Amino acid sequence: MTIYWLTRTANSSARLYYEFGHAGSSWGKVEPSTVPTGVAVFPREIAPPIRRFAERSNNVVHWSEFNRGGHFAAMEEPDLLVGDVRTFFRQARR
Repeated sequence: MTIYWLTRTANSSARLYYEFGHAGSSWGKVEPSTVPTGVAVFPREIAPPIRRFAERSNNVVHWSEFNRGGHFAAMEEPDLLVGDVRTFFRQARR
């Protein structure tokens, strides 16, 4: 929280939550993206993504589920996250 406070980035970091909360019935009616997307699911995430919903508006080409880690996976399990990002980009290069 201190970092958000000192850098004045709390508003922008919470914007995603605001948008989802106010999307109403238009959520899920978005034009699907064609950009290859990778998803890493950690068990202690606040609201873990559900694959069928993620695939509605994203071109999910890489999906990983881990048995440890949470919302701050980059701090909690950096090796798992970095390894998964590398795997995703290796696939994207092919």
